[in-house]
Parts: sequence; structure tokens; C-alpha cells
Amino acid sequence: MLKASDVKELREKTGAGMMDCKRALEACDGNMDSAIDWLREKGIAKAAKKESRIAAEGITEAAANDNEAIIFEVNCETDFVTKNEKFQELVKELREALMFAKCKNTEEANEVKLKDGKTVNERIIEETATIGEKISFRRFMRVTKNEDETFGIYSHMGGRITAIVTIKGLSDTDNARDVARDVAMQAAAMNPIAVNRDQVPEDIVEHEKEMIKAEMKNDEKNASKSEEILDKMATGKLSKFFKENCLVEQDFIKDSSMTVEKYVKQNGGEVISMVRYQVGEGIEKKQENFAEEVAAQINAAK
Repeated sequence: MLKASDVKELREKTGAGMMDCKRALEACDGNMDSAIDWLREKGIAKAAKKESRIAAEGITEAAANDNEAIIFEVNCETDFVTKNEKFQELVKELREALMFAKCKNTEEANEVKLKDGKTVNERIIEETATIGEKISFRRFMRVTKNEDETFGIYSHMGGRITAIVTIKGLSDTDNARDVARDVAMQAAAMNPIAVNRDQVPEDIVEHEKEMIKAEMKNDEKNASKSEEILDKMATGKLSKFFKENCLVEQDFIKDSSMTVEKYVKQNGGEVISMVRYQVGEGIEKKQENFAEEVAAQINAAK
């Protein structure tokens, strides 16, 4: 019978996850040495050693089919690996498998099986061992639309940024896909935080409002104004913030004489949703010191 203490010991020796250690011991009838070899053969032990590394480079990818679209991010440690043929093949394989799977979130996507029967998670572990850098399947989302809606997809800077927008009312127009793609390009390039004012999280609005009030209080001409008046003034000044950060209020990058909303409306449409992924956003990147890195390599070679 498998002991919890054995799973713990194997985990400490290899750095592999608890469930992987459990599977290894079960496959090897509880033999510790055989279980270590099992993990090594599958690349799990090697991949586990890289788990603490920071993978903040990589590629974002999107695809659409009929009324469904997907977007996901695969990370690696260096930009050099993103150009690696094996890494690019991995991203392509994931795109094809995930597009037609029924997964709805990252957790479910990790369990999707590829053509060779391995799951996404297993392939990521395998590629970490093969490529030699930590590879991470960071996030995934599936977007659905109605028949009277159109997807717009745009990839910016070689896949560093990818956006998907959904627009209602363009289905009957000849240039529906071009309009939708233009709006996706806008979302990718101009980094809006929401489609419109109603979709901006309340905490972000309140934080911005407090920043505006703090700036006004530092201005001598506002010294005698009450908190109530300052609050109303701050609310009025939020318009600039919304114009810069809401997709439909931004100046259209192809024609700054109109907003995105006006551009879409004159083509009979309305922007419904937006998803934007940027490689490494939210990951605290390691600050490299080149001189220290060279010195460390020289000392290691002595």
C-alpha cells in the first residue's frame, strides 16, 4: 500500500508535484529508485527543478471558428526561445487542439489531450525538459458569440500582444471582418482597460478619482474648496481618464477625427466585448545585472 511518507520523500528528492510523485510510485510498485527514474524519463523531475525560474517571455495566440474563439499565453524564460522551432510547433499544436476542445478555462485546458494522447500539461513538462527553459501554459479563455456578431482578432508585435473583440450588427456588411479587425488592432495597440465606462472596475475608478483630488488639493487655488466641491470636480475630470482607457471612447488610430464608437456605429455595429493578452503582464520580471552574470560564469568555470 502506498504511504504518504513515500510520496513526501519522492517529492523532496525530485521537486516534482505531489500527484506526479504519487503516479510514479504507483507505476513502480512503490520502489523509490524506479520512481525517480520514471519521473526523469518523463522529464518531470528535470522540469520541476526549473519551476522556481521566472518565465515572463513567450507568445500570445488566438483563433476563431464559427461562433467560438480562443486566446491563450505560453511563456518561456527568454525571447530567444520564442523563435525556437520546437516552441513555435508547440504553440501551433496547442492552438489546434484547444480550438476544438470543450475546455472553458486554464485548468480544463491543461487536461486537453493532444494528438499523441498526452495532455497539454504533460506536453509542457516534456518541452521544458527538451528545450531547457521553463515553459509555462499560463492562461486560456474561450469566447463565444451569437450569429449576428462578428469576431475581430489582431496579433501585435509578433504575438507579444493579442486581442479579440466581439462586435454586434456587422454580420450583413461586406466589410464586417475588416471593421472588427480594425477594432481588435485598436485594442491591441492602445491598451484600453475596458470596452466602455460601465465595464471599468469600480475600484479603478475610485482610485483614479482620489488621485485627481490629491492633485487638485496641491493647487493653491483649490485650497478653500470643500471636499464636496472637490469630489464633484474630480468626477468631471474623470472624462479624460475614460477617453484614454475605454475602447469605444478612444480616438480611432486610423482616423483620429472620430472615436472608435463612431467608426463602428457608422458601419452599423456596436462593440460588445474585448479580451487582450500581453506577454508577461503581471509577472514580476527578474532584474538581470549583466556584469554580475559574467562574473558568476567566470567564477563557476574556475
